[in-house]
Amino acid sequence: MANHKSALKRIRSSETKRLQNRYQTKTTRTHIKRLRNTTDKKEAEVLLKTVSSMLDKLAKRNIIHKNNAANSKSKLTKFVNQL
Repeated sequence: MANHKSALKRIRSSETKRLQNRYQTKTTRTHIKRLRNTTDKKEAEVLLKTVSSMLDKLAKRNIIHKNNAANSKSKLTKFVNQL
């Protein structure tokens, strides 16, 4: 266990950030699954905008790598265009 006040605070803040990052990632993954399961092109286009924005935000906050976000957006765009 940590002995210094700053180390204790670091433990608390890193746990809070971990939970926030996990929530953001999980929400994005849920939206991606919803997009993949849709068959309506109009709905898919609306979801694609939302998911792209979410992926960009995750990349901006360094929760996921920027190339990971770019590859995911590319694959999802191809999927929507095939509908």
